[in-house]
Amino acid sequence: MPYQSPISPGVSWYEASLLERPQYPALDGSRQTDVVIIGGGYTGLSAAYHLAASGVDVVLLDAARFGDGASGRNGGQLGTGQRAWAEEMEAEYGFTRAKALFDLAEEAKAHLLQFADTHQIDIDYVPGHMSVVHKPRYVKLYQDHAELMASRFGYPHIRFMPPEETAERVGSQRFFGGTYDAGTGHINPLKLLVGTAKAAAKAGARLFENTQVTGIRSENGRVTVTTDKGDVTAAKALIAVNAYGGTLEPVSAAHVMPIRSFIGATVPLDKDSSVLPGGESVDDSRFVVRYFRRMADDRLLFGGREAYTADNPREISTHIRRQIAEIYPALADIEITHAWGGSVGITMPRKPFVREVMPNVISIGGYSGHGVMLANFMGKLYAETVAGNRERLKLFEELNIPPFPGGRSLRAPLLFLAMSWYALVDRI
Repeated sequence: MPYQSPISPGVSWYEASLLERPQYPALDGSRQTDVVIIGGGYTGLSAAYHLAASGVDVVLLDAARFGDGASGRNGGQLGTGQRAWAEEMEAEYGFTRAKALFDLAEEAKAHLLQFADTHQIDIDYVPGHMSVVHKPRYVKLYQDHAELMASRFGYPHIRFMPPEETAERVGSQRFFGGTYDAGTGHINPLKLLVGTAKAAAKAGARLFENTQVTGIRSENGRVTVTTDKGDVTAAKALIAVNAYGGTLEPVSAAHVMPIRSFIGATVPLDKDSSVLPGGESVDDSRFVVRYFRRMADDRLLFGGREAYTADNPREISTHIRRQIAEIYPALADIEITHAWGGSVGITMPRKPFVREVMPNVISIGGYSGHGVMLANFMGKLYAETVAGNRERLKLFEELNIPPFPGGRSLRAPLLFLAMSWYALVDRI
């Protein structure tokens, strides 16, 4: 019997169309293990798979169902490199380290596609991605970036698109040019998540859904995770909750801030529609990025409305439709069949947060909208660390990730003011 999900404003198109979504039991008593993982998204499930496949006993806990967080509800775009452009990383960290981080990101991309192929996960991969310019002042920046990627970072797959080609490929006159990246693409993120969970379970990881973690402590060389259904004691722990950590662990909470991001999916477009005729994914040059793509069934999936509080704004569809109309005026009245939101974990510099937050406890998150590609690989790097090789994970641990200012009470209001300012700059 295919997996059935009701059509409602909070249900994603991914969930509604999924044919199978296995359920996993809740924890039913205390356990002892080698490694305990908190969080059943890409990072946690990938780590669970790689640990279990290498013979490590691992228990994974999630407060909800796997895929209910950002890993199963995002825009599905892979991207290239880190969230920050390679030249930005070079300016801050020097060429050698920037190149090493870029190469790791490229390995992460290849790893994701190979993992899906090895485990026969149909992730609906479609190659091709465009980053488009919404203001003329950014055109030169994008031209220089395309040239630099090939000449300095050995990535020849990005090229600059003039306005005419951009308009033809996007199906809109709204943009002033952009880049075309033939070395990346987009996927169905929930299919990847479901497939990764299956692979982890098959490898021997003990997976538990609907188990709320209430605390974590490290003492006398052991880590104890408390839950509403029993305790798990382990030699090591991974916190992989990203934007959903709440106050579980204070260091992570100070460095990773949740923001709400919202996506809508339209009714299927006509087969001969001029909207994204090549099927590529798109993001734009706004600080508050808008991103969109055409799905396998010809729906337009569009994301772009963000909110800097933990609450869901009302009428998601109205705001998403307004943004669609700015790019595609002919779609101003198009029906949106699915509209949903989720929390994205961001850091101040929009780079991943990786830190040993207490003895034998590593926290990983803060992908800042670049987690589809990086998060899976971070799980693999964590498994390498448990096996004794921490060098590659250290490249991320040593990034300069300051805490958000204002402490627990003021950091959310301060972020709201800052992001509102950037949203204003996007419009002028």
